[in-house]
Amino acid sequence: MKRVKDTDFFVKKIREVREFEFGFFYYFEGLVISEIHEGVTFSWQMGKRAIEAAHEIFGKDNPVAYISNRVNSYQVVAKDWSKFYHNRHQLDFYSVVGNTQGSFASLVLERLFFQYGIRQFSDLEEAITWSLSNIKSRKASA
Repeated sequence: MKRVKDTDFFVKKIREVREFEFGFFYYFEGLVISEIHEGVTFSWQMGKRAIEAAHEIFGKDNPVAYISNRVNSYQVVAKDWSKFYHNRHQLDFYSVVGNTQGSFASLVLERLFFQYGIRQFSDLEEAITWSLSNIKSRKASA
């Protein structure tokens, strides 16, 4: 699978990269792409740190698309999505890039807790195109 750094989009559009002990987060205009490290159990506390970074970079009032680029095998604490919304955080668009059985199983669980649709892709660049198109549409209608 392709990593964010291997795309032309990274070279042309990156605003900031944040490395946490649990993974890399790439911040573009209105778009966040994560690559979580192998074997991590990704929890609310970890996600909260990435969200706080997004607010620093984008502000709190702009639409945000999130792409989980699952280049490594890891687990998501799906029930933590309720904490995400309880704390008034919102993703406008969420997609997952991955084609492994584990990625699919995690996605099924996440869909139970994420109140909006999660889009699945097998190609990172397709996910980026979809996300940017939706962000643009959302900004135009605002």
